Amino acid sequence: MPQFITPEIRVALEGIVGAGNVLADPDTLAAYGHDEFFLNDIRRSADIVVRPKTAADVAAVIKLADAARIPVTARGGATGLCGGCVPSLGGIVLSLERMNRVLEIDPVNQMAVVEAGVTLNEFEKAVAEAGFDFPPHPGEESAAIGGMIATNAGGSRAVKYGVIRNYVRGLEVVTAAGVILNLGGKLIKSSSGYNLMHLFIGSEGTLGVITKAVLQFRTKPAMTRSLVIPFDSLEAAIETVPVLLGRDTVPLALEFVPLDVIKITEEHLHRTWPCHAGSVHLFIILDAASEADMDRQSEAVAETALERGALDVFVADTAAKQENILTIRSKIYEAIKAHTVEILDIAVPRGEIAAHVERVREIGEKYNAWLPTFGHAGDGNVHTHLMKARYVDGRIVPLAEDEWRASFEAVRAEIYADGLARGGVVSGEHGIGIVKKKYLAASLPSGQIELMRGIKRAFDPNGILNPGKIFD
Repeated sequence: MPQFITPEIRVALEGIVGAGNVLADPDTLAAYGHDEFFLNDIRRSADIVVRPKTAADVAAVIKLADAARIPVTARGGATGLCGGCVPSLGGIVLSLERMNRVLEIDPVNQMAVVEAGVTLNEFEKAVAEAGFDFPPHPGEESAAIGGMIATNAGGSRAVKYGVIRNYVRGLEVVTAAGVILNLGGKLIKSSSGYNLMHLFIGSEGTLGVITKAVLQFRTKPAMTRSLVIPFDSLEAAIETVPVLLGRDTVPLALEFVPLDVIKITEEHLHRTWPCHAGSVHLFIILDAASEADMDRQSEAVAETALERGALDVFVADTAAKQENILTIRSKIYEAIKAHTVEILDIAVPRGEIAAHVERVREIGEKYNAWLPTFGHAGDGNVHTHLMKARYVDGRIVPLAEDEWRASFEAVRAEIYADGLARGGVVSGEHGIGIVKKKYLAASLPSGQIELMRGIKRAFDPNGILNPGKIFD
């Protein structure tokens, strides 16, 4: 048995959740020892995996672990990209996969009550069946609701509807002492003391384990429409964004995508993007309550874009056209995933996007690195992909590990430095986890970090909850 898990501890855990939900075979421990971060460097096999069914189970496990000083790492869908659910110090992986019920859809208050292990896909289906819509969409539908809240997940729709924090109205959380807290509720407003609920949102499981959530949803829009707008330069495309947003038209999604990754994805899917003009495209989704309002918004977007130098405006005005565009855009990551080392999610002020992407291009030239970059033009979240390949004459050319490893750290550091110099942050939506710890420490004043440490000590005095994440 690993040092943390004595035979007595294992028997006690089996007494809480049942022997069939305490797992310790090597293959299972390895499978629960990583998330979607591409490098194996940070993987660490769990010492034991425990699968609770109720908040009372979670509380009993954590209380046992706290008394014995055993690390506990909560795990949802494991779709993270920075090692947030990796059991870096061993101990217990607390998998919430069995806590997967949509408990209530309340159409009167437009709120749902769900357990933490419910996936985004399952939740969206339940909301849609009731005739409503849930705006936050980070792009991975197998993500668990608890993990999305723990990382304050965002996505392309944040420009109009915000991130998941804007939809969390209540949480059930288990503290490091094994106490179950019920925070918030089916409330829109509350000024009743410190808002502890919001401390848990984005805390990456370091302050408590989220077991249940009350989430707001909204009336489903009557219609959506997609537009693809090609530009000769990124600067022209990005300069269009503030003008567009200043004309009383806020898109559901507003992204910039370079043509090279579109072409790669077309080949990967055997599909065709609606145009190939220019070098970078704005991809815009509008939603509206009526045909008249949709036409007004579409005309405003088209006029603004053409005034700012757009080469054309392509409107996906049928369901089939929209589905084609959305599929290609959503599969860009899949098309280049096999050659990706890491995806950065730096967020900068919108006005700094073009200059930051230009600096990324310069860094790529300096190190002879392929750094495909695209992201959310409406909210400043820029995704630069650090690659273990080059893109030469329309072909992906894989590199040997020693070739890309030689410059990997320097490339990453220089990109982060530029983002921070422009008033940005190291993570707009993925979180810090293990991978970004040193960059967070370098980007925030020591006084802020110490306040965060103080909060951690207050909530988790023995340091058992997801240790080694965000900061040491």
